[in-house]
Amino acid sequence: MAKMTAAEAAVHVLQKEGITVAFGVPGAAINPLYAALKKVGKIKHILGRHVEGASHMAEGYTRAAPGNIGVCIGTSGPAGTDMITGLYSAQADSIPILCITGQAPRARLHKEDFQAVDISSIAKPVTKMATTVLEPAQVPRVFQQAFHLMRSGRPGPVLIDLPFDVMMAQIEFDPETYTPLEAFKPRASRAQVEKALEMMNESEHPLITAGGGIINANASTLLQEFAEIVNVPVIPTLMGWGTIPDDHPLMAGMAGLQTSHRYGNATVLASDFIIGIGNRWANRHTGSVDVFTEGRTFVHVDIEPTQIGRVFGPDLGIVSDAGYALELFIEVAKEWKAAGKLRDRTGWVAQCQNRKRTMLRKTDYDNVPVKPLRVYEEMNKYFGRNTRYVSAIGLSQIAAAQFLHVYQPRNWINCGQAGPLGWTIPAALGVRASDPTTDIVAISGDYDFQFLIEELAVGAQFKLPYIHVLVNNSYLGLIRQSQRGFDMDFCVQLSFENVNAPELNGYGVDHVAVVEGLGCKAIRVHKPDDIIPAFEQARELMAKHSVPVVVEVILERVTNIAMGTEINAINEFNDIIDVA
Repeated sequence: MAKMTAAEAAVHVLQKEGITVAFGVPGAAINPLYAALKKVGKIKHILGRHVEGASHMAEGYTRAAPGNIGVCIGTSGPAGTDMITGLYSAQADSIPILCITGQAPRARLHKEDFQAVDISSIAKPVTKMATTVLEPAQVPRVFQQAFHLMRSGRPGPVLIDLPFDVMMAQIEFDPETYTPLEAFKPRASRAQVEKALEMMNESEHPLITAGGGIINANASTLLQEFAEIVNVPVIPTLMGWGTIPDDHPLMAGMAGLQTSHRYGNATVLASDFIIGIGNRWANRHTGSVDVFTEGRTFVHVDIEPTQIGRVFGPDLGIVSDAGYALELFIEVAKEWKAAGKLRDRTGWVAQCQNRKRTMLRKTDYDNVPVKPLRVYEEMNKYFGRNTRYVSAIGLSQIAAAQFLHVYQPRNWINCGQAGPLGWTIPAALGVRASDPTTDIVAISGDYDFQFLIEELAVGAQFKLPYIHVLVNNSYLGLIRQSQRGFDMDFCVQLSFENVNAPELNGYGVDHVAVVEGLGCKAIRVHKPDDIIPAFEQARELMAKHSVPVVVEVILERVTNIAMGTEINAINEFNDIIDVA
């Protein structure tokens, strides 16, 4: 049997589980693992500038492709606490990432040693497992269990904490005989699927709600096939955006309080039956339960049993992986269609298509400073169908979801539930680390951009180019808009007179100077007609230098974006278009 350090065994397990890239920040307490990474030499390491940033890189990496699991490595103490936001974001969106921390030697765990904190207890609420490994011989099997847990049931993150002396200890381990454990995923039964289709058949105006679980299951093609067989329109959630192309005749728009379309909400309100697959009925999708559920029957399919009934009790709950469920839905639906048992939905689909064609919002503004809605119009004109968009939170993300177009799964990469500011830059770098060829475009407001701006240096150092569209109104725009209800505009202005850049006219931070100081390129735009030429220039700079390129668009200071407290009470602050 081969003898090696426990840290080396851990690295061999990582390799056997398919890990080829890791993100992290080394430190004294985790150096044994880094020594093992160097010795084994088959896992590329990307050095973050902040451990939270590295955790979001791991998230972006996981979200970029089926089967990916991002790995984030840090030392003891604050490195682990810095990872908590990444773990929370991953847990909230059912994203598997593995966070590995160093720890003080076992004999000093209760002696208030330097940077010794009980990180496993801190991380437990936001992980599927968080553990400090106290026996060296357990290390490879704890890592094996971690991958099994991350892939089984509802996906999610794991934290493994490794004391220094545990990593250094010699153990017996044979990498050649190691085999990953098969993941467990529940399956729907035929009786459940037939009941759900019976309920759909009894309805007049059915809808399918497509959630992020479909993307996690790599089942978007199955979702489209099922929708086409039964001829029922699809309402994707924010995390399910891309499960069906935006221009598909059965794509009926997104619903919700913020990241929604006028026609999407109108179609939900006109429906009488909804089957949700791989979604969680998030409150920003539903608004109040009373308004959302009134007059409607629901079927809920979810991989996690405790998600069913968490927000409201469906009329039928089915515990199943979305892919397994859709395979069975397709099988039964094909049989029923061949037997003439499926109802004709032509009229209902036509109604939904008509709403999608006529209930629009205006974007072609010529204002200077630029109105943000125009930025998304120009992005739609310039960027192609395969573009992958990355965004975090704020008015920039809400407007992006209202106005951009997404045509494929994993082409809208967003931290949906947790929404940590600063997420966008590192997540985009993680996506690029997974996907070296596709167009990647990140979207940030100025505050999100400033939170983890130092991670741009990672893109410069490791040649991870992408385009970052920075819409700058020098405001905490979403919070300013929410403060309208309190009749205030308080502590949300980011504007100031920059003594080093008076040409900014009070917009504060000189993002171009900061971006260039971090080794990247930046272009500032003041007029809407200059946006597409800036994108063209950005693409040239990216190709030449292989670094991130920021296109900063100076916006008007105040633009309110459509949102409300109920899906039947959305405030439209800008011009709407009702096409005859």
